[in-house]
Amino acid sequence: MAAVDNAPPSPVVTVTSTRTVAPAAAKCVLATFDLPYITFYYNQKLLLYRLPNGASDFPDAVARMSASLSDALAYFYPLAGRIRQDDHDGSLSIHGQHGAEVIEASADHVSVDQLAGEECSEEAEKVMQLLVPYTGVMNLEGLNRPLLAVQLTRLRDGVAVGCAFNHAVLDGTSTWHFMTSWAELCRGGGAPSLLPVHNRGMARSVRVNLPLPASAEAHEKTDPNGPKVPLVARVFSFPPSAVARAKAAANAALPPGAKPFSSFQSLAAHIWRAVSRARALGPSDITVFAVFADCRARLSPPLPPAYFGNLIQAVFTGVPAGMLLAGPPELAAGLLQKAIDDHDAAAITRRLEEYEAAPKLFHYSDAGPNCVAVGSSPRFRVYDVDFGFGRPERVRSGANNKFDGMVYLYPGRGGDGGIDVELSLQPEPMQRLDKDQDFLQMRAP
Repeated sequence: MAAVDNAPPSPVVTVTSTRTVAPAAAKCVLATFDLPYITFYYNQKLLLYRLPNGASDFPDAVARMSASLSDALAYFYPLAGRIRQDDHDGSLSIHGQHGAEVIEASADHVSVDQLAGEECSEEAEKVMQLLVPYTGVMNLEGLNRPLLAVQLTRLRDGVAVGCAFNHAVLDGTSTWHFMTSWAELCRGGGAPSLLPVHNRGMARSVRVNLPLPASAEAHEKTDPNGPKVPLVARVFSFPPSAVARAKAAANAALPPGAKPFSSFQSLAAHIWRAVSRARALGPSDITVFAVFADCRARLSPPLPPAYFGNLIQAVFTGVPAGMLLAGPPELAAGLLQKAIDDHDAAAITRRLEEYEAAPKLFHYSDAGPNCVAVGSSPRFRVYDVDFGFGRPERVRSGANNKFDGMVYLYPGRGGDGGIDVELSLQPEPMQRLDKDQDFLQMRAP
């Protein structure tokens, strides 16, 4: 009789090891689009809100905004990291989940109306600069500092939300994508309605060896134009009727079938001409206009609006001041329109390849002589940033990245097509601009 095998049957599945798997440390390689901004400064935004019950609502507002900021950073995780340089290839990346900095402050003697009014006093302007963190901090310092800092300041009847974003990490489109998503979460949303896209390889996958300066001070000392000049910042509000008049003036003499000028091109041409008059430029003096154009829709294939990072390039056009001022408004608008239209996917790629072949650390003066440069856009829905206590009363920029001729455009708070022009000039040209009847009459309702 055969022996009976009483041994247990072999298992179908044998466990050979057990271990715990955690998510990989967050890492995001900076694309070529990001790198030119490493020697610019943190991009500062200030939003002023009125609270329903005044300063007594401040503690609750801070608690809600801080909790929702933590939630927002889980989706927009690059803002919680730090910049690191690879020891082998010199490329820059964002690493880790170190977090953002949140600062609480108080200015109980200051009211929202003092800061948000149409005619902001010089004293109020100085106060506003104290409501935004990281003034004078270069993006380079993202190697050691948080990439996002938020200052929540208690006002007599509201709250000031001052934010500083490392500009090597994101552009204006991504800034306001983050702000609207943070506000959405603060209002009780389960997730942002538009999730960010973090694959920067979609824009450019080339790794660039970028030699970094020893410090911000060391870089500024290499500016061929020397130290910065004193500036005056002003906000000029153009109501919808004024924007329409500027557009009508630029388009008045266009031949049939010609592409019409946009509101942006028409108003930008008006500003360019007015600033050139205020600077008292000679006929042969070259003046340059620079537009920081969003390249998301210009690439081939285009990238989604939710792409999170920098996808802007400066588009330049220049002309002798005599020609600009002697010509009709459509001359200036036409120069801007052509420069913007010509900046297609091929032009964008050429610019990227030129930078990758010879990486450069920029200064403001690299924008060109007698420059007027436009950052931000009236298309950004800045007044839709509602944390649960209403729309902001006013949106402004901080002191960073303001050089002679720098312009930030914001939509008017009414949402009816008006545009606020935040302009920085040297004191004498600003005084002349304040007396320029053509410029002032165009602004009149």
